Amino acid sequence: MVISIMGHRRWSLVTFLMVYAGWLCIFTHAQMKIPPETVQKWASTLSQQIIAIASKYSGAPLLQKKLKDVEPIIKIEEVNGARLVLEFSDEIERMLGSKMKSVKRLADTAEDADLYHEFNASLQFDYFNALLVNTMDEEGNFIELGGEFPLEENEHFNKLAVNTLMSDIQVPTNVYNKDPDILNGVYMSEALNDVFISNFQKDPTLTWQYFGSSTGFFRLYPGIKWTPDSNGVVSFDCRNRNWYIQAATSPKDIVIVVDVSGSMKGLKMTIAKHTINTILDTLGENDFVNVIAYSDYIRYVEPCFKGTLVQADLDNREHFKLLIEELHVKGEATVKKAMKESFRILADARANGQGSLCNQAIMLITDGAMEDFQSVFEEFNWPDKKVRVFTYLIGRDMTFSENVKWIACNNKGYYTHVSTLADVQENVMEYLHVLSRPMVINHDHDIIWTEAYMDSVLFKSKAHSLLLMTSVAMPVFSKKKETLSHGILLGVVGTDVPLMEVMKIASRYKLGAHGYAFLITNNGYILAHPDLRPLYYDGKKLKPKPNYNSVDLSEAEWEDTEDSLRTAMVKGETGTLSLDVRAAVDKGKRPVFLKNDYFYTSINETPFSFGMVLTRGHGQYMFFGNVSVEEGLHDLQQPDLSLANEWTYCETDIDPHHRKLTQLQAVVRYLTGKEPDLECDEVLLQQTLFDAVVTAPLEAYWTALTLSATGVDEGMETAFLGTRSGLMRVIRYAGSEKRAGKKFLTPLDKANLFTVDHFPIWYRLAAENKPGQFFFYVPHDDINKGRNTFVAVTTVTATEGKKTALAGAIGMQASLDLLERLFFSVAKQPNDADCSDVEGICPLSCESIDVNCYLVDNNGFVLLSKERGDVGKFFGEIDGSVMAQLLKSGLYKRVTLYDYQAMCKNVHHHSSGARPLLSPFYGLLALIKWFFSNFMMFLLEFNICGLWHNDYVVDAYNKQKKADLMQPCNTEYPGFMYDTSIRETNSIIKCGRCQKMFVLQQVYNTNLVLLVVQADCDCSRQYAPITLTPKEVKYNATVKCNRMKSQKIRRRPESCHAYHPHENASDCGGACEIAMCLTLFFMCLVTSLGLG
Repeated sequence: MVISIMGHRRWSLVTFLMVYAGWLCIFTHAQMKIPPETVQKWASTLSQQIIAIASKYSGAPLLQKKLKDVEPIIKIEEVNGARLVLEFSDEIERMLGSKMKSVKRLADTAEDADLYHEFNASLQFDYFNALLVNTMDEEGNFIELGGEFPLEENEHFNKLAVNTLMSDIQVPTNVYNKDPDILNGVYMSEALNDVFISNFQKDPTLTWQYFGSSTGFFRLYPGIKWTPDSNGVVSFDCRNRNWYIQAATSPKDIVIVVDVSGSMKGLKMTIAKHTINTILDTLGENDFVNVIAYSDYIRYVEPCFKGTLVQADLDNREHFKLLIEELHVKGEATVKKAMKESFRILADARANGQGSLCNQAIMLITDGAMEDFQSVFEEFNWPDKKVRVFTYLIGRDMTFSENVKWIACNNKGYYTHVSTLADVQENVMEYLHVLSRPMVINHDHDIIWTEAYMDSVLFKSKAHSLLLMTSVAMPVFSKKKETLSHGILLGVVGTDVPLMEVMKIASRYKLGAHGYAFLITNNGYILAHPDLRPLYYDGKKLKPKPNYNSVDLSEAEWEDTEDSLRTAMVKGETGTLSLDVRAAVDKGKRPVFLKNDYFYTSINETPFSFGMVLTRGHGQYMFFGNVSVEEGLHDLQQPDLSLANEWTYCETDIDPHHRKLTQLQAVVRYLTGKEPDLECDEVLLQQTLFDAVVTAPLEAYWTALTLSATGVDEGMETAFLGTRSGLMRVIRYAGSEKRAGKKFLTPLDKANLFTVDHFPIWYRLAAENKPGQFFFYVPHDDINKGRNTFVAVTTVTATEGKKTALAGAIGMQASLDLLERLFFSVAKQPNDADCSDVEGICPLSCESIDVNCYLVDNNGFVLLSKERGDVGKFFGEIDGSVMAQLLKSGLYKRVTLYDYQAMCKNVHHHSSGARPLLSPFYGLLALIKWFFSNFMMFLLEFNICGLWHNDYVVDAYNKQKKADLMQPCNTEYPGFMYDTSIRETNSIIKCGRCQKMFVLQQVYNTNLVLLVVQADCDCSRQYAPITLTPKEVKYNATVKCNRMKSQKIRRRPESCHAYHPHENASDCGGACEIAMCLTLFFMCLVTSLGLG
């Protein structure tokens, strides 16, 4: 019986396995057969039809023929990059030199005015306060310091309402606007008004001119109405701006030493952290810094920086600030060890030629010093006192004030007492005035140029890489003999220079489709570069990146792996370098391989170096034609024509009457003799006139198509062309209400227009193709959110002998509906098709549910699919199995690209969320604690007890942190390129229980491939999608540390003022008179100790 059952079971198992194997065999091998010859015919027919449509509606053959006709009268020249870079740099040097002369005149005038001004403690003087001007009281009278101040919108000043006949005064909220020091300074500096106006008349390209006083007021020309923040506070203080700090002091090495012993608990620690952050804000990229915390032992806030100094660029300063927030107090304070360590760091920097090699200082932040610390100074700093020591006594307790003051006074420093958050700003600034003494006594007027910084006025109006400004500034000293040894700094004068105006000098038309120009500082940081992206989106809000002005040249020119270009430019050399580079077009999605020639030189009298790039094949040659002004003018004024308004054909910013002219209007008025005084680029004008004549027949051609009896194909929307001279012609085949691409080639569509930053995307994409070969693509989401339009574009060239130059690009834009109709009419066989010689499915149709058909471009992006949602996507995201096979067979090649300016989410992990569960009252208690402590902090920040001293806070300090912060990071991401030498392929992909067939066929004379894929075999389990998602480049702790503290080659500023034998160091600070409300102090003490 047992044997019988066992035999039955064995037979059942055998039967099951045989049946299963049979079904598996049938299922596995019954895949679809897509005939390659059918797909080949479709691709051939499709090629003919879409090329015919693109040629017809763009008019490309006509323009190429016209260029062929004029070849006998054109001349092609090779661009001499070595000569061109020197021409550009000389022009930039002249421009910046003019700004420096203006600033020098301001400094001389301010010093002379002070020399003859006698301080009057009882001076009564009304001035125009920028915050109060044009403000009336309830009776209709102008309030004190707020008189009538005429304002008029001005094109030159970004359409702001200004007064170009006088300056006005801005005073921060925490500075009393009628303090005797303020009134005397304002009165004395009235002499600057005439010089402001005279400077602007001599150099009409000047923007803002200003004088920042050491007492806190800010004189600005032209005068404006100053707008406070939403709380009514004016937080702007000229003394903490980079241009003021850099002009007032020489480069410096700073070690910040902070007491984190138990006595610093609560409010004291909050004030100490704010003091550190404020000191960090006074540092720039020519300075070096480290931060040490001490209690009964010492620790570096960033262990990676142990024993060294790091450059105080924006990146490192922000890094320190994050770490300082995490400081906690415990233990007893032993300042002696911390001071020894600080002196060692500074001594090592001096000995090893590191750091600034100029001023050195220690900033001691503590609530008291009880030890015998004299021996430390005897060992490390006396008698030369090469290191200054500045001390900040934190809190109300004055018990140890004499000790803390003694440290500063015996080491050429300065002592301050900081009892509230509102005291911090004013007290920190004192150290700058001490460091400026040697320079003031020497009377050395060093002109400084700042690193790039953001101009909020331009924030949303210009190209991302050109939002930035630089400032040129010069210190203003007291020349009075009786105060000479005190080294009194009166303030700083300066003017702003928009970097866009500097880069306009490097004319785009001379650089070609992929060429560009750039500027860097002596530290290798970028001032201007087309690949600089200083902004990022935090949600929907556009913000500056934390490190936007400390992006190194090597992070934009990352193919220069040996830093050869960077090193040569930082050293101020003149030369050339060739590199094979991987560039990316269309928001980084489309990789291109270029051969770039770099040319570079220094800008004399500045810390800047200028570079430019010419790309072989595109920027190598320029062609010149010659036509009469009369002929060119006629064609230049046709309604379909426009010029690149961000380029400088004629200088419209010199004469105020010209500022409202567009570039096209200025050109026409100059050529017609109506404005003969305009300064114009004669070479560019001649090329523009020639281009206008050569392209003129297109306007008539396009118009004829529009008016033809057959009309325009439904869905055809725009024809356009662009030339190297920045000339564009555009015709709309359909009205705005019918166009799917309503934003295409409008002022909102910056990426597709000629700008200071770049040639249009379509021009650069076309430049990679042969003339007559059309490049098809779907415009990016910004202007094509519905992904319902496409563009086809090609190049046209001019030839002289063996030289061929790119003359321009021409194309058309249409609704995707047009392409779909054409495609699906081609990609199907009729039901009565002859299938006798066809092996596989016949008749085959792309409308069938059995297959999925795609038009995919050379970078792997879907141009057309049955599913409209697929359009614009990378094909690997739609079908990872087929894309993997295409990569394996070499049809597409993966290109690795890098982004060293990326932003990544940095998720902060918080303490356990289980604690509130310990008690039902914990949540309520935490809420009460939060409210009470924040209320106390609010009172302290606004210094309620000191209101009668007009000591208001400049800005709020404690802001709630976000859980997810975007932080600068490095990423790597893939790009893909089609190998055009492979015209067709087909393959079968095994996917478990089924097999998927696909056929690929190149669409001739385009950048497209036709891809037909079996639809009923799902391979998603075996093959993951292939995406373009960037991956953060993670570094281990050692590598990350080395990257953070590595110091690339830099060029130090030429001047240093760290010492003067006649300096009067006896003025070393004193206890500040603080009026403190005892009741509030008691409440604060309870809050900090009990609830902290």
